[in-house]
Amino acid sequence: MVIQLDDPRRFRTLVGQAHQVAMNMLRPISRKYDLAEHEYPKELDMLAAMIDGLARSGASEGAGAAGVRREDSLDDGANRNGANLASVMSIQEMCWGDVGLLLSMPRQGLGNSAIASVADDEQLERFDGMWAAMAITEPGTGSDSANIATTAVLDGDEYVLNGEKIFVTSGERADAVVVWATLDRDLGRAAIRSFVVPKGTPGMRVERLERKLGIRASDTATIIFDDCRVPKENLLGSPEVDPGSSGGQGFAGAMATFDNTRPLVASMAVGCAAAALDLTRELLERAGVEIDYDRPAYAQPAAAAKLLQLESDLEGARLLMLQAAWMADNRKPNSLEASMAKAKAGRVGSDVTLSCVELCGAVGYSETELLEKWARDSKILDIFEGTQQIQQLIVARRVLGLSSTDLR
Repeated sequence: MVIQLDDPRRFRTLVGQAHQVAMNMLRPISRKYDLAEHEYPKELDMLAAMIDGLARSGASEGAGAAGVRREDSLDDGANRNGANLASVMSIQEMCWGDVGLLLSMPRQGLGNSAIASVADDEQLERFDGMWAAMAITEPGTGSDSANIATTAVLDGDEYVLNGEKIFVTSGERADAVVVWATLDRDLGRAAIRSFVVPKGTPGMRVERLERKLGIRASDTATIIFDDCRVPKENLLGSPEVDPGSSGGQGFAGAMATFDNTRPLVASMAVGCAAAALDLTRELLERAGVEIDYDRPAYAQPAAAAKLLQLESDLEGARLLMLQAAWMADNRKPNSLEASMAKAKAGRVGSDVTLSCVELCGAVGYSETELLEKWARDSKILDIFEGTQQIQQLIVARRVLGLSSTDLR
């Protein structure tokens, strides 16, 4: 198969609509909800209803909650541009408006990707329309998901969950939380499973909301599970534990979620950085700095040369993002490419937004423009869904053919 670098024609209307939403709905309220941290952006309800209507009518394809399901192989030689590619392209445009507001969109949580990737057909139908957050990180576990300490013990027809989860995006607002827990701590990653826990379930409580550097429009919660009972039918994947495997449809299935969500995070970084570059280019031109794309960088002013370098770095991240999403649509293993896209976009996003602040001087550092906000927002995109260091470790393991035991 050949990857075409032009935007698929079938998605151009979707991408254009997403850009209009970003420009006319998200950008105007961006500063308002940056200052009003933890206040729910009510303007998003109307937008979510519109997206739901488009999805039901079949007029929209992909809004951020697509899954990575490869049980059906595709070997007919066809090139498929599907929901994963549509999602990263539309999310890139939405984050040109505001990353925090995009993360606050109802029914577009990261937990929805877990459900779409791992749930069986009955669960897909039962959880349809639900807004699901994802709870993985714990105090002391950092980026090593295999060391999860939250436990899930089967008691009759229910699992009893006990533990603490931190940095849960949309943890207070979502309809449910997809919780990663272990069935047996002695069995390591093979016993890790994910559970759908609806909001209001006895034993689950939001302990606090975090005050953050960026993405302040999005709530980030600490959640406590204290003898929290959930139906056994809410376990995603197989309940069987094979100590000799990496988890099958359990841990490996849960980890497959990242093959989808990491390109999404990359698209957020690309969109935020693109916003910063667009505004910086405009401000430089107003200041009399001419940017000539027909002349080499060394023959232009230093500010123009720097902007050209930032644009080329961002284009590399965008192409890696598109490749990872395209591979998911075509049922190709994309763990390596997803991590490469996330690592490149996360690093480039922070570099671009901070460099734009620097290029614009006092204007970039003040609140008269959104440049300083984008610099704050972009940092989390290099951290969550696996830090820069974790992505580089995953890439090294894949390239060298080493296991997590061989290369730590």
